[in-house]
Amino acid sequence: MEKSHSSPLRNKVAAACAAVLVIQAVLFYSASRGENTPLSLPLSSIPALMSSWHLAQESPVEADVQDVLKADDLLNRTYVSDMGAANLFIAFFKSQRYGQAPHSPKNCLPGSGWQPSESGAVDIAVPGGSINVNHYLVAKGESESLVLYWYQSQGRVVADEFAAKFWLVADSIRKHRSDAALVRIVVPVYPGDKTEQRAKAEKTAAAFVATAYPVISSYLPR
Repeated sequence: MEKSHSSPLRNKVAAACAAVLVIQAVLFYSASRGENTPLSLPLSSIPALMSSWHLAQESPVEADVQDVLKADDLLNRTYVSDMGAANLFIAFFKSQRYGQAPHSPKNCLPGSGWQPSESGAVDIAVPGGSINVNHYLVAKGESESLVLYWYQSQGRVVADEFAAKFWLVADSIRKHRSDAALVRIVVPVYPGDKTEQRAKAEKTAAAFVATAYPVISSYLPR
């Protein structure tokens, strides 16, 4: 019994280690060849007004957080509309050759005291189609928030971390590029009937993504 339980675990660990080694080798190769990362527009130039959503607060990212993230550009804003409020956080990395890489919110949020109560992935309608993104409900004490996040590079949106690593390897080999962005949106779930307030947060988040996604995409390299 012990063997049947531990063997799959060892296989997963071995596969993960092998994947890390492959990624490291590919990034080393990419570094030796140089990278062809197109210029990106400063995230700070993302407009304060996006349709019915307007900038309510721009929050600086603390120095210690910047030191951990090692991102080349960061944005942390709260937008509001008649539907409610949505926090928009973007971390952009020109290259992942030297250890810089997006940090998964599913690892960072618990470290900040937020515990997930629900997790999964959802499709969000955007102009021209839909995108598949990570979907989390997190709680800290009596407070609850809805979190949506995804990885974006070269016009591609990926929710799954392993898929993001696959594309990192593929793009490093084919295009000599390893640039990527983490996009995270947080919408508060207000006190009241939990089912009703969660449904409102879902609508608010979906509406904000539909508006913000085309704008965000225009500021990231394709």
